[in-house]
This record gives sequence, C-alpha cells and structure tokens, in this order.
Amino acid sequence: MAEQVDVVVIGMGPGGEHVAGELAGAGLNVVGVEAELVGGECPYWGCVPSKMMIRAGNLLAEARRVAGMAGTARVSPDWAPVAARIRDEATDDWDDRAAADRFTGRGGRLVRGRGRLAGPGRAEVNGEVFAARRGIVLATGTRPQIPPVPGLDAVPYWTNRDAIAAKEPPRSLLVLGGGAIGLELAQVYARFGTRVTVVEALDGLIAMEEPEAGELVAEVLRGEGLTLRTGARVTGARYGEDVFTLVLEDGEELTGDRLLVATGRRADLAALGLDTVGLDAGARWLRTDGQLLAAPGLWGAGDVTGHGAFTHVAMYEADIVIRGILGEPGPDADYRALPRVTFTDPEVGAVGLTEKQAREKGLRVRTGLSQVPSSTRGWIHKAGNEGLVKLVEDADRGVLVGATTAGPTGGEVMYGLAVAIQAEVPVDTLRHMIFAYPTFHRGVEEALRDLRS
Repeated sequence: MAEQVDVVVIGMGPGGEHVAGELAGAGLNVVGVEAELVGGECPYWGCVPSKMMIRAGNLLAEARRVAGMAGTARVSPDWAPVAARIRDEATDDWDDRAAADRFTGRGGRLVRGRGRLAGPGRAEVNGEVFAARRGIVLATGTRPQIPPVPGLDAVPYWTNRDAIAAKEPPRSLLVLGGGAIGLELAQVYARFGTRVTVVEALDGLIAMEEPEAGELVAEVLRGEGLTLRTGARVTGARYGEDVFTLVLEDGEELTGDRLLVATGRRADLAALGLDTVGLDAGARWLRTDGQLLAAPGLWGAGDVTGHGAFTHVAMYEADIVIRGILGEPGPDADYRALPRVTFTDPEVGAVGLTEKQAREKGLRVRTGLSQVPSSTRGWIHKAGNEGLVKLVEDADRGVLVGATTAGPTGGEVMYGLAVAIQAEVPVDTLRHMIFAYPTFHRGVEEALRDLRS
C-alpha cells in the first residue's frame, strides 16, 4: 500500500535540495530521494572543488607572472601538493550528513536510493511506494556523456570526478573534449606541472560560445605549453603498460599517463519510469513548460530539463517549482539572459545569444568588439591581461541580445550586461552611462562605440 505524502523530490542536488527544504519548511510532508550525496555534483565534484583547484592554479600562474613584470622566473611544480590540499578543503562546508540533517531538521524525510515514477502522482524507491498529493519533482541532474569511441569503454579513463579526487598530478594527461569542464581542468593540471594535450573534434574550443573567445583561450593555453588538437576526430582508444593512447582519424597516436573524458553531460531519463506517466523515456531531456511542469503534478528542475547544466539554473528553476507547488503566482521561466562562465584564465563570461545564434533567429545583427589589453585597466594589469568584450545587438529593436566578456574577472564584468539584456535596456541608454575609470568593465563602453553591421 502506498504511503500518502504531499511531495516527493527525486534527486537532492542543488535544485532538488532547495525545493525539498523550502517545501518542508512551509509545513508540507516532503520525501527527498537521493542515491548518492545530498547536495549533488556541485559541492563535492563540480563547482566548488573545481573552482578551488582553479584558484590554486591561478595563484601559481600569478606568482610566475611577477616575473612578467620584472624578467623571468619559475615557481616550482612542487607547489602542486599545496594546491591539492586546498582542493581537498573545498568540501569542508559541504558534508552529506550535515546536508541531510538540515533537510530533516526542517521536517523532511530523506530516503536513500534511486527513485522512479510508478504512475501519475506515485513514486517508488527501494520497493516502497509513495503517493504524492501535491506532486512529484524530478531533479536528477546529469551524468558524463561518453562518446562511442571504439575501445574507450575498455580503458580506465577519468571523468571530472576522478580528476577532482586525484591526490597528485600525473606526468602527462590527455583531455578528450575542449568544452568548459575539459579546459578548466586541463589548465589546472598544466599549471600543476602536468604535460597536457587537449583533443577536440570541433574546429574550435568552447564551441558553444563566440569563436573570438575560443581563439583567445586557445592562444593563452598554447602559450602556457598545452598542446591543442582541434578538428581532430578520435577513432580509437586503448590502454596498456600504464599508457593511454588515442588514435586520430589520420592515424596519428597521442599518448598520456592519464585520460580525462570531458565531452559533455546528459540526463539519464531511461530509469525514471517516465513511460508510466505517458512521457518519452528515450528523450534527451525532460521537456517542461514555462512553469517547469512536465505533466500534471510532475515538475522538473535543474540539469534534467536541458536548459543549462548550471547550479544557478537549477536554483532559478527550483524557485519556480516551489511557487507552483505552493500555489503562488509567478512568471514563466525566462532564459533570454542565461549567464554562463568558463573559469579558465582568461575567464570567459557570456550571456544571452552568440552572434551566430542571433543571426540564425533571423535578427538584423550589429556587433561591437573591444580588447582588454587596449584598455587603461588592461595596460595597468599587464601580465595576464588577455581578454575582450563582444556585444551582440538586435539592430531593429536597439537592444543587446548577447554579450561575451573574456579576461581577468570576465564572469564578474558580464553581470551588468546580463542586466541590460534581461531588462532590454536600450543601447542608446547604455552609451550615455558613466563607466568607472579605470576598470575592466569600461571595455563595454568601447565595444558599444564599435557596434556595426
């Protein structure tokens, strides 16, 4: 017989934990279901520890740049263990038991296991069935997407979790994938003293962003000694005598002591029982409406919805789900100004549409570009000042629809442009603002002056 509850939340990552905790705090009878760690990928393997590692690597790079202001010098790669300790400390404030206690302390009930739907308004975990009076929330996140490279399934490759958990850097590392995760970790390990080769099938790095940003990051990484192979299709993988080998389409073989596979992430809907509520279990993502409803009484939040594998998207969607379950009015989800950051050095902030995406939507586009080294702040910064600002304008409406801010603190510079895109601030208004001097964000003013068809 099914146990009657108000809400079942399957997946207690950032979005699911937020939904479950807030609803329990509001007095509802909430069951949270989690097979791994409460808090999900972000605090244990993703956002938090990776950015701690990046911070450590950046400190090494900045120490080396002191010489760039006054000659040349080297910082010993023996600093790598120090960086590793910093990374290990990243999860001190993110303890699974403490997170579980916070939820149960608000009146929720945590069930360990893999949950699935068992019909409309019903969920099953470990053979136990719950009937949810108000609804069920799917917040099961994503898992690494492994490409169908012959032989890859037979080798002990790393995913991002393994790269984060490693206690020391390998002598050499092959990174399969030139997106945000692959590049962030590639640069970190290179700065720890590892010889790194990045292999990307597409013609450019961070290919979902502006090509100028990918070209900038590629130039910097090559300058730091990384080998980059773009437009390189891998046709085979093997492992033997402690060596990983990737075979390229042209027959060339690349070798390394470790292999990191970072070729994206995808939702795993097959095991969620979507067919029991009339939904497609073979879909790539859980399709939802503007209020994050996938079906009557069934909501989705976070990576599983396909709107962006970012913690900030999960939390944003979670708030919409909370309002929906509590019966509170609120606007539909709006992804026009969705922000994203690739935490390489230079850091790449982006929001809204790229130039290509805007043109594909049929917009009459104008773009503006400025270079950070040409700005006063860039000149002051000197070593490590590589960067740019690119703006994408809908010329017919006179508003920005996209922007990229690459460089030191690129993700922070992007914030004002995100507000401009979200609020549809006229470009003419932006042109007549006062931009603080000398700041990195003053490059936005130069990019506005450069807007052209």
